[in-house]
Amino acid sequence: MERKDFTGPRPIQDAIRQLFRESTFARPAAHERVLKAWSKAAGPTWDARATPVAFRTGALTVEVVSSVALQELRDFRGEGFRSQANRALGGNVIRKVVFKLKGRA
Repeated sequence: MERKDFTGPRPIQDAIRQLFRESTFARPAAHERVLKAWSKAAGPTWDARATPVAFRTGALTVEVVSSVALQELRDFRGEGFRSQANRALGGNVIRKVVFKLKGRA
């Protein structure tokens, strides 16, 4: 396991989310495929700003780091990324994408 540099105190909620994002024990393999397809479709620039965190009943939840990025994804780029991810998955697997600001419930 790769050791990450200590960045200082942070809310336990963020630490738990990171643990679940980095581990695969909480997600079925099919969900992992969806998350990876979205990340690949978004590319490295957007993947750093918009992290897929959950997939349930056709809805992909993506946490976004800023309100500016959130607005751009909702209004302009999100549907294109969803379509590209679905092509990679071979069908209409992701029916909806829910964008939310990181750290918000």
